[in-house]
Amino acid sequence: MEERVILAIDLKSFYASVECKRRNLDPFSTPLVVADLFRGDGTIVLAASPSIKERYGVKSRCRLSEVDRNIPGLIVARPHMQSYLEESAKVNSVYLDYVGEEDLHVYSIDESFLDVTHYLKRGKDSPESYARKILSDIQRRLGLVATCGIGPNLFLAKCAMDQEAKKRKDRLAHWRKEDVPEKLWNVFPLSKLWGIGSRMERRLLSHGFATMGDIAVSQESYLQKLFGVIGRDLYQHAWGEDDAQIQEKYRSKQETIGVGEVLLRDYDSSELPTLVHDLVLELAENLARKERLAGRILLQALTKDGEAFQLLLEMEEKTDSSFALWEKIKDNLPKEEGRKYRRIHLVALSLFSRKEVQRTLFYDEEKDRREKRLEETTRKIRKEYGTNKAMPCSALLPSSTYWMRSQQIGGHHR
Repeated sequence: MEERVILAIDLKSFYASVECKRRNLDPFSTPLVVADLFRGDGTIVLAASPSIKERYGVKSRCRLSEVDRNIPGLIVARPHMQSYLEESAKVNSVYLDYVGEEDLHVYSIDESFLDVTHYLKRGKDSPESYARKILSDIQRRLGLVATCGIGPNLFLAKCAMDQEAKKRKDRLAHWRKEDVPEKLWNVFPLSKLWGIGSRMERRLLSHGFATMGDIAVSQESYLQKLFGVIGRDLYQHAWGEDDAQIQEKYRSKQETIGVGEVLLRDYDSSELPTLVHDLVLELAENLARKERLAGRILLQALTKDGEAFQLLLEMEEKTDSSFALWEKIKDNLPKEEGRKYRRIHLVALSLFSRKEVQRTLFYDEEKDRREKRLEETTRKIRKEYGTNKAMPCSALLPSSTYWMRSQQIGGHHR
């Protein structure tokens, strides 16, 4: 079987680089962090420019309060998610000049995998020369710098990128299976590796596994006994094996549509109705856009300490109506006094298309048609003239986050 050639490409300090590009500045000489000052000093730094990382040790995902505000020329850039999405789309169009759509997997907004196995012979390229063409094209056309790991599978390509390419001046590293004992087995701590979080790292350490080398000399059956199917994956990865294919796109068996929010302050139970109503409107709009009806609704509200109120409701009629969803939820909200909430999630489960649904004898078709016509009208107004032209009255309440969320993408400034 022909060995595959996989490229894992990551855009270096992507958000920060886009902000520097917006200002015609060089990210390698500009001290810039991307963070929303509106959220206060406790907000997360989404990205830091290479300059500020290398000179001052500022890390992405730290708190803004941890950044020395006396750094000469420091720029705190408010995130612009729409710009990042647009730039990411442009990068993907560059990738599609080098591989077909079936051989591209967009892993995140700034990271992708490319299977270039069948494209190298066309230009008599080596894996390294083909990767350099792509990186050079991204920089020439978009002014963005990228790093690339090359490997025979997704796991080794990602490891090559994370563990070596990001540290090299040429931003390129190629890991082969024969490199595994030297380059992979001694990586410490294990949480530096793709797919191993801090919790799994603690579990592995509790059983005496501190490195991939320790896992490699264990037995696959023993690892499966300890960790289930994950144990099998860990053993295979320790030997540089990974049978996942880019062409076999993952499809979730259970489709869900959800909305959620991390709140900027503590909210008590008396304020939850307004917050949940905001989310109901957004969820109903997402359902309508994806042409799905919800059969069940899951509501979860969490305190700062992670204590949760959870509510699972069965809808009498499958629906995408905000009126019906709110009617079902409003009388079941938590009422405990003194409890403060910091996160809230609303998820639509058991989804159906309208064609699949068999209505009950009690279904009020006329009422459903009226509500749908009203919602479609308000959505058209918002889309054409702006969100504030068709807001619910509850959006004017102090506890509402409707207006703020309408100005965001993915929870960040648009």
